Amino acid sequence: METKTARLTVLVDPVKKKAFEELCASQDLTPSQVVRQLIRDYMARFGVDYSTKSRVGAKSKSAKPT
Repeated sequence: METKTARLTVLVDPVKKKAFEELCASQDLTPSQVVRQLIRDYMARFGVDYSTKSRVGAKSKSAKPT
C-alpha cells in the first residue's frame, strides 16, 4: 500500500466532472479511488511495475494447481 501521496491535477470539462462524481457516488467510491484504480489498471496493461505494488496477491496468482 502506498504510504505517501502526490497530487495529480487533471483538467476536464465541468459536465463530465459532474457526471463522473455522480457515478462514483452511486458506487460508493470517491473519484480519487477510481482514478487510482484506473492508473493501476493502465500500468498493468503495459507491464509497468512500481515499488509500492503488493507482492502478496502476485504470489498467490502465480501458484496455479497442476
